Amino acid sequence: MTTANAVPHDSNTLPRDSCDRRHNITYEKLLECVDLEDVLEHERMFQKIADNSGDPVYPGTRAAGTAGYAGSVEYVAGLLREARFDVTLDPVEVTFNFPAELRQLTPVAAEYETGVFTGSGSGEVTGAVIPVDINLEGDRASSSGCEAEDFDPALFTGDADIALVQRGTCNFGDKAKNAEDAGAEAVIIFNQGNAPDRFELIVANAATLGDGSTVTHGIPVVGASFDQGVALAADDATAYVHVLPAETRTDYNVIAERRGRDQDNVVMAGAHLDSVIEGPGINDDGSGSAALLETALSMARMKPHNTLRFAWWAAEEQGLVGSTSYVEKLSQEELDRIALYLNYDMIGSPNYVQMVYDADQSTWEAPVAIPDGSTAIEDLFESYYTKIGVPYDDAEYSGRSDYQAFIEAGIPAGGLFTGAEVIKTEEQEAIWGGTAGEQFDPCYHQACDDIDNLDLQALDVNSDLMAFAMLTYAFSTESVNGVRGRPVPGPAFELPAPAGEQGTFKETAGGGGLEHDHDHDTLG
Repeated sequence: MTTANAVPHDSNTLPRDSCDRRHNITYEKLLECVDLEDVLEHERMFQKIADNSGDPVYPGTRAAGTAGYAGSVEYVAGLLREARFDVTLDPVEVTFNFPAELRQLTPVAAEYETGVFTGSGSGEVTGAVIPVDINLEGDRASSSGCEAEDFDPALFTGDADIALVQRGTCNFGDKAKNAEDAGAEAVIIFNQGNAPDRFELIVANAATLGDGSTVTHGIPVVGASFDQGVALAADDATAYVHVLPAETRTDYNVIAERRGRDQDNVVMAGAHLDSVIEGPGINDDGSGSAALLETALSMARMKPHNTLRFAWWAAEEQGLVGSTSYVEKLSQEELDRIALYLNYDMIGSPNYVQMVYDADQSTWEAPVAIPDGSTAIEDLFESYYTKIGVPYDDAEYSGRSDYQAFIEAGIPAGGLFTGAEVIKTEEQEAIWGGTAGEQFDPCYHQACDDIDNLDLQALDVNSDLMAFAMLTYAFSTESVNGVRGRPVPGPAFELPAPAGEQGTFKETAGGGGLEHDHDHDTLG
């Protein structure tokens, strides 16, 4: 059993101004102040910022490099400064891609929705579409474009050859590089069509190769849906691809710190502040950003034992750019000061499953090295769910969000997730409600990820859990890194051992939904 010092509380009623005037130094006081309505007020502001952004290229969004993102930074940083945090705007160079064009010319004429893969070159190409080892039948298993031998050199001899490759098996970057090396002047990568979540338009990261190195391609690389790929695979198909040169712009991570008595033991939590270009991103990741902001504001007047650091990351959707930039700029001495990192990416999905990053690998063997101490973070999250009677499951500890750079630096990390494009099963519907046969977030990476795209119960529970964890570690990280602190003020009680995951992903390949197709995803 783990000892904590107050009973978690799920009825938040205290007015915001009352919370602002007091030191919320006990669990009861803090959770009373992390109110769902206040979290939603931040979400409504994110929606308003997107609606009013007037960005000349991507209006209605909060994507990196846009007016909507700049407005989000101003809003978050302004509130934190008013609360007297030490606020730093950490500059980050981001790649700004303009809208791309993809048209099929023959044997049918059609204009397709598309997008630019990270790492794409620019150019305007009109030419023959050459399918590369694609599989449109049966199980649609595909390793299209993964090997140089997939490309017949006799077919790539013209000045305007467009390689058509299918998602599957290897990194998108390898597919695009192999196509360019074979002589293609453009690449279309279409979705695999082998599962319900692999039919829509795919636009992801083609800048990372399978060996971990990065590449910038000299030719356009654009995405397509499975059905578009089928049409483009027709005999004698021709197409038009146009990608404008990208721009480098400067965005900012928002970093807010409250110094504790121990300045060499930093407790850090983060969420990404940017959306995709398709919409305002109110669940992805307005939910994590809003709850983290409300947690920080509610802790503004307290005097923690450990130093607290909150982060709102830029350009996560472009490939974890903001968090990676931040970690890379830290010296080893500064990295050693960070006791742990907590990540919150999509915590209010409308068809949710409550998930915790699977640090103990009880459901999946992790594809990344897990730093010592991460299991203790998982246990804390799970014990809280157990205490309040909420069932939970595992999300793969995959590094596919902003905790990646931290775990690569050896910093213990954990986080919460409620699902993206993965389809809910009947077993999961029976446990968490919602609708089987639909995605955990039916508006994932779409314009409809707006203020109505939230489950308020999930958002409320997870907002409280975020605050609970931050207060716990504000006073002691001994369970994670062995550094003793002191008890959280308030009457002590026993936090139960974790009840155990529901196991609804035991027979499922992939990451239980954490292997979602953010633009930073590299694997086909």
